[in-house]
Amino acid sequence: MGLKRTPLFAAHQKLGGKLIEFGGWEMPVHYTSILDEHQAVRAAAGIFDICHMGELSVSGPGALEFLNQALTNDLRKLAPGHGQYSLLCNERGGVVDDLYAYRLGDDQFLLVINAARIEADVGWLAQRFQAGLSHGDDRLDNASDKTAALALQGPRAAQFVDACFPSAPAGRSGARRPSELKKNQVALFPLDGHTVWVARTGYTGEDGFEVLAPSEMIEALWNKILETGRPFGLKPCGLGSRDTLRTEMGYPLYGHELDENTTPIEAGLGFFVALDKGDFAGRAVLVEQKEKGVIKKCVAFKMTDKSAPPRPHYSIWSAGADARPIGQVTSGTQSPSLGVGIGMGYVPPPFATTGTSIEIEIRGKRFTAVVVPKPIYRKAVNG
Repeated sequence: MGLKRTPLFAAHQKLGGKLIEFGGWEMPVHYTSILDEHQAVRAAAGIFDICHMGELSVSGPGALEFLNQALTNDLRKLAPGHGQYSLLCNERGGVVDDLYAYRLGDDQFLLVINAARIEADVGWLAQRFQAGLSHGDDRLDNASDKTAALALQGPRAAQFVDACFPSAPAGRSGARRPSELKKNQVALFPLDGHTVWVARTGYTGEDGFEVLAPSEMIEALWNKILETGRPFGLKPCGLGSRDTLRTEMGYPLYGHELDENTTPIEAGLGFFVALDKGDFAGRAVLVEQKEKGVIKKCVAFKMTDKSAPPRPHYSIWSAGADARPIGQVTSGTQSPSLGVGIGMGYVPPPFATTGTSIEIEIRGKRFTAVVVPKPIYRKAVNG
């Protein structure tokens, strides 16, 4: 079976994007270089194709209650026009997916989910739907095929984003223009006879926006944003810089830090687990882990030796005379911002303390590294 292509495939070809396979999709890994695009996002702005992500709409009088029994975070804390990071767990507490949940209206929610997990998420939620955990008037719709998305990220994004969208009447978020949105807010804006959702969210650690629009208009919108942002240093960016940017922030990637046998507590995502909100899938296991502890913990690390970059599946060793293998790297790269190798991986709790020396086996040799807090990269604060 051929690779799937997003509605922006022709735009990537025109821009000279180097295309690779990613989770069944043909996507640009970079246009110029990963380093160049990474630095554009940290210093100015970058635009990413995220059309491969999935979108699920859940609506109806019981939508809030249904989703709160499925997701780890507490949706009751969301006013309409706001979003939150959350996780979908199985009964063992393992992560089915990590996602963004937006409350678009009182009884209307939108879940933005990982491309490779669309089938698993829809299946898992539909099963719960059919098990009678929803009300008769509730709806679960997979809008992934007709919805496209892009991410505009970087410190200068807010300087030109308003020029790409006409202003709108203030909705539930109170924002008339995208730049008036606060972090994690979402609002509807009219554009060329359609309506598009703009959220002040992202996966890079920089300020920025994510735009959800009907598939048929995304290419025109992509081109418009590129043209408007060019004088501000905006560059098209591929999956390569998306990965280096999120790794510097210590953000998890499904299939690397998260899977169906790893819990949010082990992954260090306890902040997004509302154990006090009542029952939800996997809660019993997560309560037990919170009380009794876990057998593995996700840590971030920085190389202290000069070495080739650490990569996923490389062995993590304890340091010292009695060194032994203690875990595995889940994400690893050369940090463009720090100029050193960085990564994340799982180790037993005694090795998870900040400042602990560990060793990473790279091409048959072991190199020293140190456990560091997340985010691995922190912006210098002026003044």
